[in-house]
Amino acid sequence: MYTVEDRVVLVTGANRGIGKSIVEELLRNGVRKVYAAARNLESLNALIAAHGDSITPIRIDLNDPETITAAAETAGDAEIVINNAGMLNIASPLAGNAVAALQGEIEVNVYGLIRMAQAFAPVLKANGGGALVQLNSVASMKSFADFATYSASKAASYSITQALRDTLKAQGTRVISVHPGPIATDMADSAGLGEIAEPAELVPQAIIAALAENEFHAYPDTMARQVGGVYSDFARNIVEANLMEG
Repeated sequence: MYTVEDRVVLVTGANRGIGKSIVEELLRNGVRKVYAAARNLESLNALIAAHGDSITPIRIDLNDPETITAAAETAGDAEIVINNAGMLNIASPLAGNAVAALQGEIEVNVYGLIRMAQAFAPVLKANGGGALVQLNSVASMKSFADFATYSASKAASYSITQALRDTLKAQGTRVISVHPGPIATDMADSAGLGEIAEPAELVPQAIIAALAENEFHAYPDTMARQVGGVYSDFARNIVEANLMEG
């Protein structure tokens, strides 16, 4: 059973919301060190004040490939990489800003994931395989009209995550695709989902369980589990199957 105890973990978007909750839950479960990544290092001061030497702040901006490359060199002992950082623009397909919104989301949610995987795959291989965890969404499986561009970017991210699962298997790196529904964060509030949002700590708990059970998909909350329950047969027989074997 793969556990997080005594591991070295890197978390992007660690300064608030789900990312901050991931860091705190990992530390409660015995992680040795967390590279807490954010675009603005000052935004990590509260985490550092609360947890001291267990936190190593590191700058990662998914829009800036050079910060990702530099982070991989600094965090050369990382055993688990959790790519939590993402972008949400509220745009329907007919919105005047739909194309611009999608371009921004693709840059962060898709290209950012690819850049993170390319930079950190060698690090994880050197440290015994470890794990790459990607925060996707139920919106990667079901488009929501008011968040159509976000849904499209997360669908692309989920597709890349599937490919990473197959690609990184050879080096012993497990890959987890996390699909939260509405989670109590500033992002959920800005999207008007605050009333149905569930606690952020459900996400790291689902990640820890998926690592322990060697599961590819993780469904943290009520909506996510509803989706996952219906989706499970397709996931097992199509997404997680090797269809190239015939």
